[in-house]
Amino acid sequence: MAEVPEIELTDPAVLSDPFTAYRRARERSPVVRLVTPGFGAMWAVTRHAPARTLLTDPRFELRAESYLRPSVPEAYRPYLRTMEIDGPEHGRLRRLVAPAFTARRAADRRTRIEAVVAGLLDDAARQATDGVVDLVAHLARPLPTAVICDLVGVPEADRPQWRAFGAAVAAGDGPTFVAALPAIIDSARSVVAQRREAPGDDLVTDLIRVRDDDGDRLSETELVSLVWHLVLAGQTPANLLANAVETLLAHPEQLAALRAEPDLMPRAVEELTRWSPPQMLTVPRFATGEVTIDGVPVPAGEPVTVAVVAANRDPEVFPDPDRLDLARVPDRSAHLGYGHGPHFCLGAALARVQTEVALTALLRRSPDLALAPAGAHRAPDPGTWRLLTLPVQL
Repeated sequence: MAEVPEIELTDPAVLSDPFTAYRRARERSPVVRLVTPGFGAMWAVTRHAPARTLLTDPRFELRAESYLRPSVPEAYRPYLRTMEIDGPEHGRLRRLVAPAFTARRAADRRTRIEAVVAGLLDDAARQATDGVVDLVAHLARPLPTAVICDLVGVPEADRPQWRAFGAAVAAGDGPTFVAALPAIIDSARSVVAQRREAPGDDLVTDLIRVRDDDGDRLSETELVSLVWHLVLAGQTPANLLANAVETLLAHPEQLAALRAEPDLMPRAVEELTRWSPPQMLTVPRFATGEVTIDGVPVPAGEPVTVAVVAANRDPEVFPDPDRLDLARVPDRSAHLGYGHGPHFCLGAALARVQTEVALTALLRRSPDLALAPAGAHRAPDPGTWRLLTLPVQL
């Protein structure tokens, strides 16, 4: 067996161009070692076929150690458990919320999403300085927050604080997020209480009915936990949208093709998700025994992740994978931008619709859209591919 390559996650070359670093590693081995000084190492699967297999393999499990478990007061700890469950318990909770996130329900919300996008772009134009505005701050971040709050049932008056919570998460600042967690959980309790008092056409109202009619299916703690997890997780399409705009501006020939043929948009969103995935590494799973992945032995108890950034450009699955091709015939089951298996992103359909609507409106309203001279600023984050700012000329 060839020596397993190592990737140092804090290497500036890796942070600035992970696609090249992981491509070179993938060419050498289906599995690599990811090393972070001071934090140990974990295994990463780089090729598409073993990556899909791992994400459905019961020999790899999510554990409490898969997450950076925040330190919060004892009274709030039960509300963190939803982060760590797997297997049948995860399946039970997922089935309760899944009906709100189907492709049909996402399509039904398109008109409401279009109205939100129109309002955000109107506001962006008003706040632009010499025609320049930061699309991260004025479109990519606020859009998913508005959409998920509407779907879940967060009252309008409470949404500014959830935007602030989402900003704490998006900043990648662990201590800030941990400090905010008690307020986040208290706000989720408040959402449940308000929807009990005034039911609406939303997910929380539906879950309250489940809870109150059949408490064996959903406990009060689980209900509150689902609310805060769903609202915060629902804000992650911000990275997808910002990456998509930056990628299009860096590929003017592809942008021109999309402008010339707007019906390409659904296909374009799939390709943009594949080519520039917001999540570069999946949540690590732990081997329950020694497992061999494409000839590489992984000892029992060690963490393993999928390098989405590598698997999404595997030439065995995607011809000419490093080329952005918005006309590429999509296979939604192929790229791993939304994960795979039991933990496939619940909000994938909603993320697709939001991104399609936002890009369509932005390109229609800004025919001369261009990156501003200041340039985009990307976070040095080995786990996510995300922009901190995206100043554009509208």
